[in-house]
Amino acid sequence: MTRRTMVSSILAAAAAGASPIDRRKPPETPPLAPYKLPPVTEKTLPNGLRVVMLEDRRFPMVTLRLAFSAGSKFDPPEKSGLAETVAAVLKEGTPKRKSQQIAEELATLGASLNTSASADNLSLAANVLAENMPGLLDLVADVARNAVFPEEEVALRKQNREQELAAARAQSDTLAEERFTALVFGAHPYGRFLPTAESIARIDRAALAGFRDRMLAPNNAVLILLGALPSPAAALKLVESKFGDWARKPVPAPPAAKFPEAKRSLILIDRPDSVQADIRVGQFAVPRPHPDYFPLMVGNSILGGGANSRMFLNIREEKGFAYDAHSELQARKDASLFAAVTQVRNEVIGEAVEAVLHELDRMGQERVSAQELSEVKNYLNGVFVLRLETQDGLANQLAMTRTMGLPESYLETYVTRIRSVEPDQIQGAAKKYVTPEDAAIVVVGDAQKLAKPLEKFGPVSIEKAKQ
Repeated sequence: MTRRTMVSSILAAAAAGASPIDRRKPPETPPLAPYKLPPVTEKTLPNGLRVVMLEDRRFPMVTLRLAFSAGSKFDPPEKSGLAETVAAVLKEGTPKRKSQQIAEELATLGASLNTSASADNLSLAANVLAENMPGLLDLVADVARNAVFPEEEVALRKQNREQELAAARAQSDTLAEERFTALVFGAHPYGRFLPTAESIARIDRAALAGFRDRMLAPNNAVLILLGALPSPAAALKLVESKFGDWARKPVPAPPAAKFPEAKRSLILIDRPDSVQADIRVGQFAVPRPHPDYFPLMVGNSILGGGANSRMFLNIREEKGFAYDAHSELQARKDASLFAAVTQVRNEVIGEAVEAVLHELDRMGQERVSAQELSEVKNYLNGVFVLRLETQDGLANQLAMTRTMGLPESYLETYVTRIRSVEPDQIQGAAKKYVTPEDAAIVVVGDAQKLAKPLEKFGPVSIEKAKQ
């Protein structure tokens, strides 16, 4: 027997003994193991600054987050946009460093520094070569503590922001999101999706400095350091040398977490000559620490979390009403916002809204299938673990858990909590927070073509689109 014949015989015998593969079915994905954090060292300085340190020597880099509980929910109503303006102009100069000097110093250090503000938090995010970590800490401490908000930079930011707001409000999806958020959260600051041009115009250097002095305090912040760090003792000593003399101060209490009672309402934003309608349907729901949050998150993914979700398969694939149909669960510290979202042709508006409400109702009336539940659990856990593979992703999650008041075990128990969600829990959460009879409905489009078909869902309140 030749060598080639022998190999062929062995392969044929192996093939004959192997189990046949059903290629019509995707391979089964084994459950992911719970995520295990690297060793964490956490200390609190005498001034109240929480310092969280994790070693990761895969790369000669250090990732930094300095996060404050100082988001837009602390904006005065007449100056909405204050927190985001503080963040935008924070690194444009201090008494020691002008804007150009900060940029040049970052380049010399091999570093980047970005600032941002959300509804709950204001953050400084930075990366640097590990050997230059002391220089980055000095720069970040100076920017966070001593920003001077130069007049010309403030004026430029305000001018650019007013143009951005005008461009955003020319888009129907922005108008829908803005009105929907206000309808669900009412007078609470979470209801302010975007600032107005008038409120931006009222912001000046004094307002920016006042926000800095009230909200950017060490006892209102957490500092995350992740990467190729020196020993914990050496790293902490370095942090103390840059931040230790930062004085503790009283910080304003957040606004009370009071929201309007969920109820059916229907707002039509008139946008004449629009050829399609933007639709938002939903209500406010629970924050992350609540027992219903994980069942609601899993249920939201089954309802509208991707190309295999119920909304996508029904509204796009079966009925052909829309290019996209999905649902969202936007988490904030004191509440979350659930919304079913789609954009449809004017002539199918009534059928489309009916289809959305039908899918919401199904979540509370029918148990999800074993296959739906298994696929979504694998997807959510896979995305979560992948997100934590990078230093930036892990630093973001650590900052989120600390500023949102979540338990320190949150990241390590996430996979298990997703895996533990049962159909009855999803159905119970849906009956509370995915209820068509209590849903706020916002539609943006041509009122002449949309008002009549929408009347079947209740009284329609028509409003003009904001300019």
